[in-house]
Amino acid sequence: MTSLHARIVGEIEADILSGVLAAGARLPVEQELMRRYDCSRMTVSKALGELARRGLIDRRKRAGTFVGRPRVHSVVLDIPDLAQEVAARGQAYAYRLVECRIRPASDAAERALAGAGKVLQLDGVHLADGLPLAAEERLVSLASVPEAADASFDGVSPGGWLLHHVPWTEAETRIAADGARGVIAERLGVEAGTPCLVIERTTWRGDAGVTFVRQHFLGAHYDLVARFGPGAR
Repeated sequence: MTSLHARIVGEIEADILSGVLAAGARLPVEQELMRRYDCSRMTVSKALGELARRGLIDRRKRAGTFVGRPRVHSVVLDIPDLAQEVAARGQAYAYRLVECRIRPASDAAERALAGAGKVLQLDGVHLADGLPLAAEERLVSLASVPEAADASFDGVSPGGWLLHHVPWTEAETRIAADGARGVIAERLGVEAGTPCLVIERTTWRGDAGVTFVRQHFLGAHYDLVARFGPGAR
């Protein structure tokens, strides 16, 4: 048998999800809900508390209770190991190094990453079953990761190497859509303008920059999925 508390939660939730109660609409005051359901204030308060925890309502002191408005979700993305992702899809992974050189930072963003040192530029292509999946342009701060200067990235993904050798404490990810152009289109073996998912990521260790990477994934072969819900963590 459904408890009265669960009944109140269920009915109000159904009205919110069906649109009967629109976003921002004021809910009846507790006294009215007490009369409607012939119950105590404690039961009503418990039900409203549950709805608030689910993100369905917004309880404001001295103002009332309102249907919650949709929230903009900020997606926290882990830093993936592409070799493991490709293998999990049942495909053979490979990395082809195109360019590797040490150079000074060329602009303010690169200087912020590099600190007092130079950057290691690593450009390459990630392959799945021998075909291009993503073109990668990466900078590594040699002030933070001096051992990278002597590492061999011929066939070894720089991202995978960094994940296994360098701890990071903070990361920022930017996701956009763009068409492949110039050298990116050439490396991916596609016509200019082919849709790509572009991911840019910077990682830090404390206040020191570790790496910046820009990856152009072929849009038809790669996506990002996030699942949300009132009870999701």
